[in-house]
Amino acid sequence: MKKWKLVLTQGVVAGSLASVLSTAWLALAGRRENGSAAAPINAVSHWYWGDEAFDQQQPDLRHTAVGYLTHHTSATFWATVYAALAAGQPGLRGTPGVVLGAAATSGLAYLVDFKLTPHRFTPGFEHRLSGGALTAAYAALAVGLAAGALAVREHYAQLEADEREDEAEEPQPRIVRRVRAGHA
Repeated sequence: MKKWKLVLTQGVVAGSLASVLSTAWLALAGRRENGSAAAPINAVSHWYWGDEAFDQQQPDLRHTAVGYLTHHTSATFWATVYAALAAGQPGLRGTPGVVLGAAATSGLAYLVDFKLTPHRFTPGFEHRLSGGALTAAYAALAVGLAAGALAVREHYAQLEADEREDEAEEPQPRIVRRVRAGHA
C-alpha cells in the first residue's frame, strides 16, 4: 500500500513538473511561430470544443483553461504510468535510469498521441506548431518526468529500508530469542 501512495505521489509531482515545463515550451513556441502563446494550449481543447479551438489565438477561460487542464491531466497520467512501471526496478532510480525511463515514457506518449489516438483526442498543438517545436515539447515533458522522479527517489530508498527492517523484526521462536539475549 505504501508503494502505491509513493507511485501516485511521483505521478502527481512528476506530472505537474512535466506539464508546467512542456506548457511553458508550448507557449514560447506558439509566440515565436504563431504570434500567440495561447494558441497551442487552446488547440489542446479541441477534444471538447471541436476544430474551432485550432483557430483561437487569444487566451480565454473556455479554451485555455480546458487546454491546460487536459494537458496537465495527460502529463500526470504518463508520469504515473512511468512511476508504476519503475517502482519495482531499483536500477531505474539512478540518474541514468531515470533519464532513460523519462525519455522512453515521453517517446511512448508521442507514439500513442500521434499514431494510436483518433484525431479528436490528439494533443491538438500539432496543428499550431512545427515538427521541431513538437519534438522539443516532448523533450520538455521528459525533463519534467525525470525531475519529478529524481525528486521522490529517496522516498523509495526509505520505503525499501523500512521494508527490510520490518522483515528483520519478524518474531523469532522463543529459543532463538533467549539465545540472542544471552540466556542459553
